[in-house]
Amino acid sequence: MGTMTSDRARRLVESACEAGLVLGVTALPAAWRALDGELTAVLAGVLAALTAATYALHAVTFDCFRLTAQRQKGSFSYTQRRE
Repeated sequence: MGTMTSDRARRLVESACEAGLVLGVTALPAAWRALDGELTAVLAGVLAALTAATYALHAVTFDCFRLTAQRQKGSFSYTQRRE
């Protein structure tokens, strides 16, 4: 595993923000009245899991674009066929 670069740090921050937004919109309103220490720990675990999953998805997507040079070509097609 490499060191934390600015690109990786940006992906991690974006992932944490996206995970926080999803958790804040979906779970927090329903759990607000029952919020205690145990539920806070559970929500923190869910936030960590969502952040990790989103970070992995970003890493795979951006690394795929970098390795296949899709970013330079401007080709973001869902299929591999040439048009």
